[in-house]
Amino acid sequence: MEETLMADKPTKGLADVVAASTALSDIDGKAGRLFYRGYDIHDLAGRTTFEETAHLLQHGKLPNREQLAAYGDELVRGRSLGNLVQANVAEIAEKQEPMEALRTLVSLASADDPDKDSNAADANLRKAARLTAQQPLLVARYHAARTGTEIPEPDPELSVAANFLLQITGRNPSPREVEIFDECLVLHADHTMNASTFAARVCAATLSDMHSAVVAAIGTLKGPLHGGANEQVMRTLESIDPAGVAQTVRDKLAAHEKIMGFGHRVYKVEDPRATHLRAMSRELGEASGDDTYYRMSKEMEEVVLAEKGLFPNVDFFAATVYHYLGIPTDLFTAVFSVSRMAGWTAHVIEQHADNRLIRPDSEYIGERDQKWTQIDER
Repeated sequence: MEETLMADKPTKGLADVVAASTALSDIDGKAGRLFYRGYDIHDLAGRTTFEETAHLLQHGKLPNREQLAAYGDELVRGRSLGNLVQANVAEIAEKQEPMEALRTLVSLASADDPDKDSNAADANLRKAARLTAQQPLLVARYHAARTGTEIPEPDPELSVAANFLLQITGRNPSPREVEIFDECLVLHADHTMNASTFAARVCAATLSDMHSAVVAAIGTLKGPLHGGANEQVMRTLESIDPAGVAQTVRDKLAAHEKIMGFGHRVYKVEDPRATHLRAMSRELGEASGDDTYYRMSKEMEEVVLAEKGLFPNVDFFAATVYHYLGIPTDLFTAVFSVSRMAGWTAHVIEQHADNRLIRPDSEYIGERDQKWTQIDER
């Protein structure tokens, strides 16, 4: 009887509980592999553009040239921001931090979306493209508003990656910088049933609309246990004396302080995305003429692996890659949302296509059969 009760005991945090069937992405945590619709991430990263990857996730297949051109045209048409966003972005930027602002701006954007009242398959695909196109523009407009600067309008001839770097940094990025950032977007596009994706699917499962589901995802990503690790990695690097990295890390570990950017709930070996990001961090650091932060990261990686047996996750080297690309540190999580929009919207499409309300059970641990008394007797 005791064994039966233990078997029925709920898993805290829903660890290892299968919450949905999906054809979008898969992880082999023991082997350190990640797949998008059956394609190994090592085959996609650096060889497939973000636009191709978004099409793969949302439409179910890698596009041919004609399909990619059509999808690119759809992204170009979707980059314009609605009246509500335009009218409110300055005030929002004044009062809200990046992830709060994006949560608000995406919600406002829904009001001007022509497909806002439909969950039909074709309407969802159009909304997915518009959200994917608008998210980088929302981040750039927010940053421009809070810094009092002007940004150029998106160039229809440029990719998502190139336009974003141009608008955030105010300079024309080099072709190699565009390639590297585009690869970052591919690496972050989807990652199975993480917290924000699960939140999006729970919302979508009620037959709520795609914008609402994405707002739920952004609100979930805002939480520091899900998003923000890449920002904290950079702030940690900035706070450490380059000459004392190893000792600082050992002191933090001895004090049981968490070193951000290490370990993963699923991967038992190196996160496959970290393999690519490490190489990009090294390349950008050397190209910048000051690879201090890359060298510090490598030293931290070696100490944490030796002391705790933990590998870096996707956030660790992403921090220095974004830094070298000129992206402000407090926008790192917002940049993650630019990429993950492809995955979130694809999950909403998949949920709506074969829907069942997500309603898990819970284990009640409170009192039972309590005696009610009048308020004056309590």
